[in-house]
Amino acid sequence: MDMSKPAIAVIGCGLIGESWSALFLAHGYEVHAWDPDVQVRGRLAERLQRPLAQLATLYPKNTVPGRLRVHDTLAEAVARADLVQENAPERVPLKRALYSEIEGVTPSSAIIASSSSAFTWSQLSTEMHTPGRLITAHPFNPPHLVPLVELYGVDPEALGRADAIYRDIHRETVRLKKEAIGHIANRLASALWREAVHLVAEGIADVTDIDAALVNGPGLRWSVIGAHMVYHLAGGEGGIEHYLDHLGPSQERRWEALGSPRLTQEVCAQLIAGIAEEAAGRSVAELERARDARLIRMIQARRDEV
Repeated sequence: MDMSKPAIAVIGCGLIGESWSALFLAHGYEVHAWDPDVQVRGRLAERLQRPLAQLATLYPKNTVPGRLRVHDTLAEAVARADLVQENAPERVPLKRALYSEIEGVTPSSAIIASSSSAFTWSQLSTEMHTPGRLITAHPFNPPHLVPLVELYGVDPEALGRADAIYRDIHRETVRLKKEAIGHIANRLASALWREAVHLVAEGIADVTDIDAALVNGPGLRWSVIGAHMVYHLAGGEGGIEHYLDHLGPSQERRWEALGSPRLTQEVCAQLIAGIAEEAAGRSVAELERARDARLIRMIQARRDEV
C-alpha cells in the first residue's frame, strides 16, 4: 500500500459502495469502510473479491494493493479520511444527518463526496456548517468498471483535490457548470429511455428489438464519440455547421415526434414482459456477469491506439 496516497472512507457499502471500495483498493489506497448493517460490514471483504478480480484484469500493473479496514462506527471510519465517499440511500434527511455527524469527527480539510444520482448539491448541503466541503461525485454503475464521475461543488480547491484523486484511479471526470437534477449522464440516459418506453407503449417495436437497435446502432457509435460529435461527422466535410444548415429542420421534426409516455400499469406490464423475453431465463446475477465481461473487453479495446 502506498502510504502517500490520501485515506479514503467509504460510507454505505451496498452495490455502489462495494464498487468504490474495490476501485480504491485496486489502486493502492487505504479504505476505511462503514455501513449501518452489521451483516453488510461482515461480508464486505468477501463481496470485494469479484470486482477486485475484474480490476486486476484491467490494471495488471497495479502490484501494490491497498488495505481494507471495516469499522464498527461511522466516527471511526471517517476519523482520518481525506475523502469521504458517501453512498447512503437516496433520502435527503438521511444524507443531511450523515453529513452533520461526519463534519463533527473528520479533519476540517476532508472532502465529503456524495455519489447521489437523484439530488443536487443545494439539496444536500443546506444544513452543513461548512458546505464547501461537500461535492457531488456521481459515478455510473458499476463505478469500478464504468469510468465516468460527474463533479459539482462550490469550492474550487476541494473540487481540484477530488478530481486528482479520481483521475489517479483512472476515472474520467466531467464538471457541471451549474447543478442539475440527474447531473449530465442520467439526464441523457433518461431522455433515451423515455423514448424507448414510448416506442413500446405505442406498439412501434418490442423491448428486445428496441434494445438490439440501440446496442447495434447508436450505442456502438456512442461508445467512441459523443452525441454532438456524431452530428459533426454527419455533416461531412462541412461538419456541424453544414448539418445544422441542411438537416437541422429534419432533426426538429424528429424532436417534435418524440413521446412523453406514462408508466401506467399496462405499460409497466409490457416492459416487464419484454425484459423477461430478452433475459431468456437468465438471472440478474448472470446478466450482470455478462455485462461486466463485455464492459471489460470494451474498456480494453478503447485503450488501443487508432
